[in-house]
Amino acid sequence: MTDEFPERPSAAGQTPEEFADEFRAWLDENLTGDFADLRGTGGPGSEHQFFARRKEWERHMAAAGWTCVGWPVEYGGRGASLAQQVRFHEEYAKANAPARVSHLGETLLGPTLIAHGTEEQKRQFLPKIVAVEELWAQGYSEPNAGSDLANVATTARRDGDDYVITGQKVWTSLAHLSQWAFVIARTEEGSKRHKGLSFLLVPLDQDGVEIRPIQQLTGTSEFNEVFFDGARTSVDMRVGAEGEGWKVAMTLLEFERGVSTLGQQVGFARELERLTQLAKDTGQARYPAIRERITDAWIGLKVIRAHALRTLADRDSSGGNASAAKLLWANWHRDLGELAMAIQGAPSLLGPTETSEGDANDLHDPEHLELAEWQRIFLFTRSDTIYGGSNEIQRNIISERVLGLPREARPQ
Repeated sequence: MTDEFPERPSAAGQTPEEFADEFRAWLDENLTGDFADLRGTGGPGSEHQFFARRKEWERHMAAAGWTCVGWPVEYGGRGASLAQQVRFHEEYAKANAPARVSHLGETLLGPTLIAHGTEEQKRQFLPKIVAVEELWAQGYSEPNAGSDLANVATTARRDGDDYVITGQKVWTSLAHLSQWAFVIARTEEGSKRHKGLSFLLVPLDQDGVEIRPIQQLTGTSEFNEVFFDGARTSVDMRVGAEGEGWKVAMTLLEFERGVSTLGQQVGFARELERLTQLAKDTGQARYPAIRERITDAWIGLKVIRAHALRTLADRDSSGGNASAAKLLWANWHRDLGELAMAIQGAPSLLGPTETSEGDANDLHDPEHLELAEWQRIFLFTRSDTIYGGSNEIQRNIISERVLGLPREARPQ
């Protein structure tokens, strides 16, 4: 197993375009052969597609120095600037490269450990994230603590050099495929809201951890319930001081809505382009109402990009920028799914006529009927306005923390 930080060339001295040109040339040369059929796989609602092969692809990227490019060089990254990272994610999306499998480790936990972790924690975990040897899940949401994360009830009781964890997490992305989870738990008995929480790194392959996949509308199971019943993790696996987990958790959430969203928008633009062509092919584009909705979608995508570029370097403590960004893209994508159904009309209600070719690494039966692309997007985007903080919570953050309006009444 990897236990040393790999030596990688620094991106310093390259312009964003030079960095992008280098990465584009590498993608052109490598996203071929055995990896060619992975293009476009693993997107929303299709997370089960070729998972093991997508992990193999990502390890191929790692061997060539193309994972964790924004991390400091001393921790195995390439020290890419914000502008270089933007171009990296855009080129990856333009190439229609497969969805990443190590997103939570690379873009969330890794930068959080660099900011708050001990040197021992960095040396134990960061090299394995860079090499895509260990995958991570996020243990934040609970049945009564979803968007209102401060309502966490999972407890971690100190027992010598260990914490003993009891509670339930839900909507835990890819927990069934991960080796570790970063978990917010209440380590101070009787504490409430933001106080008394700690940020723990918990191994998932142990007694006392039960993972139950949740079947979604799309028929796939990206999300999971995770039950902790006496699960253990070492005190050394706490990031930050005991009782100060909220601070660490908020640092991680800032990274969640970072530069990778620019690549997401390239994917959105590709979806809009295909949908516009579909409207032309089916004759729906001749109707003014459809043309108007396509135009609104095009304008909305420009607004999303402009907001992202304007605010990426502005890490406002209120969370207003991040909340506005989430509202913009989540509602836009949901509306795109609805527009796709309108353009297809009645045929959008028809079920698939072909069975999946299957894959040895698929999480479902090879005879599972796959949804058509636009059906899948329509169904999955119903969740866009819920996960990562619902629309209602984002509006509360903006109204209370940015506009200074009275706080919404909350249970005592």
